[in-house]
Amino acid sequence: MKKHYWFILLTYMLMQLSGAIGISILNILHIGDTQIERFAYWTIFSFMAAFIIILLLLRKERKDESLLRGEPSSAAASVGWAIGGFFLAIIAQSIAANIEINVFDVDPGSENTQMIVRVIESAPFVILVTSIIGPILEEIIFRKIIFGVLYKRTNFIIAALISSIIFSLLHGEPEHLLLYASMGFTFAFLYVKTKRIIVPIFAHVAMNTMVVIVQTVFREDIENMMKQMEELQKVQAIIGGFLT
Repeated sequence: MKKHYWFILLTYMLMQLSGAIGISILNILHIGDTQIERFAYWTIFSFMAAFIIILLLLRKERKDESLLRGEPSSAAASVGWAIGGFFLAIIAQSIAANIEINVFDVDPGSENTQMIVRVIESAPFVILVTSIIGPILEEIIFRKIIFGVLYKRTNFIIAALISSIIFSLLHGEPEHLLLYASMGFTFAFLYVKTKRIIVPIFAHVAMNTMVVIVQTVFREDIENMMKQMEELQKVQAIIGGFLT
């Protein structure tokens, strides 16, 4: 693996682990009125700092964008795959979610998403991180570097499986491993298909933006729908009890 890739991975890891120290510093400096505000402030600062450092480390790769074999797709084909990849990601996520719910009986709710929504409600500018900077960094780390290095030495299945599992576990919700892994496989496929990291980046950004919009703008509607579904399940259980 290239030397500067190690520095990129180290930068990303330090960013992920800096929360406790960063929030403590903001607390001492009395920046932010609540813990959630301090968390929001540190999130935007740490992600922006990591983003700038990683882009500087990648500045020499403009002519050597990919570790993948073959020529990159044309601009027109890349745009098509970027747009189509967004819908492909939605389909993959829907299939994975249904398997989790109906086969493994996993609660469809995501604590990670709910926490992000609460942070955005407290500090709306965090949308910049969740919808743009975060997905860009994740695609650089998990697809360009981890998947790219593994794919160069193995094959698509092994490289996508390992990188997707790591991608899933770092989201801190092991019960939704299948859901995140399905996204990882989708973005890895887009990367291999086009040989352009910008394609899975676009699909990932679009996916996260859609989730944020749905969870913030239509939050009350979603909660009401979930309550109605729970009531319907209770009624079905009562009716089933009478029929047995």
